[in-house]
Amino acid sequence: MTSENDQAPAPQRPKQNPLLKLGLELGPLVLFFIANAKFGIYPATGVLMVSVVVALILSWLLTRHVPVMPLVTAVAVLVFGGLTFLFQDELFIKLKPTIVNSLFGTVLLVGLAMGKPLLPVVLDSVMRLTDAGWRILTLRWGLFFFVLAGLNEIVWRTQSTDFWVTFKVFGTMPITLVFALAQVPLILKHELKEPDGDQSGQW
Repeated sequence: MTSENDQAPAPQRPKQNPLLKLGLELGPLVLFFIANAKFGIYPATGVLMVSVVVALILSWLLTRHVPVMPLVTAVAVLVFGGLTFLFQDELFIKLKPTIVNSLFGTVLLVGLAMGKPLLPVVLDSVMRLTDAGWRILTLRWGLFFFVLAGLNEIVWRTQSTDFWVTFKVFGTMPITLVFALAQVPLILKHELKEPDGDQSGQW
């Protein structure tokens, strides 16, 4: 009999190698950093716009699936990057992380308040956790996104453009990875084990 805490099985789809997934997400930021160091913020913004689209296309070709977070981020990059070129004002691309992270945080916390943890959708997760596990994890990630938004505001308002670009690559990403790793004990505590005879291990 199915427990009331059980989550419906996630739809099957090709699994993406974690390192490849990380590369597709981190690659555009690294190219952004390199282009900014060599050519300045405006050419770097153009490189970022192109690279996020390429990363989405590669993700689709490899898995026939586009994760929600990279998709929303790519749309935001194209919109704010376009505004950056249109008005020749780097403010727009600097505001992008603040707005996107605030959006993710709002979606998670509002969904949680309505009794609908949306973290599996936002993070494209296939984990199976208890309802309590999802609620706690959603609350933590929702608050964390607002922390990232606040950090971005502090950095771009108080530091140079080059420092802000460096922080995006060597600050935001490591902070996010450390935070994600810190959630492992919670995940292990609330993880729902696969039933006997489960075939999920097949390729």
